[in-house]
Amino acid sequence: MLSKTIQEALNRQVAMEAESSQAYLAMASWAEIQPGLDGVTDFFYKQSDEERIHMLKLIRYINERGGFAVVPALPQPNITFQSLKRVFEELLKHEIKVSESINEIVDQALKEKDFSTHNFLQWYVSEQIEEERLARTLNDKLELVGDDKSGIYLFDRDIMLFRTAAATPRGGA
Repeated sequence: MLSKTIQEALNRQVAMEAESSQAYLAMASWAEIQPGLDGVTDFFYKQSDEERIHMLKLIRYINERGGFAVVPALPQPNITFQSLKRVFEELLKHEIKVSESINEIVDQALKEKDFSTHNFLQWYVSEQIEEERLARTLNDKLELVGDDKSGIYLFDRDIMLFRTAAATPRGGA
């Protein structure tokens, strides 16, 4: 059985994952109407889907542990962006915020000796390491490219390769 404190924290995380999904969906929609950003568009649609899966895992866990998962109302995400660089800066900022939130719940689970929730959240901890690394890598690539159109073209073409590389642990395993 989940404590009230853990249930509330997990439900806040459900909302955060849902907001992430919506934010990345908005980024995908923005990218889709920009000329030549097909790769970025696909990247953000996939990111949105992934965040929804993260939300569903949390909902199932809360309910399986005797809690009640709340499907949150969502605020309107930002739907316009000044530049491709700003979109990816927002991605990194958002992933850092999600990581901090997960870490707070892990800390609370340890304080309450809720080892089941601690164990469950380890997947999220690992996932966030990958997500932050990917967001940093993409921001670094865009910093190198600057406003060079051929560089942006290559970035867009190769973005899914960066996503795959970020999911592979360092050392090539």
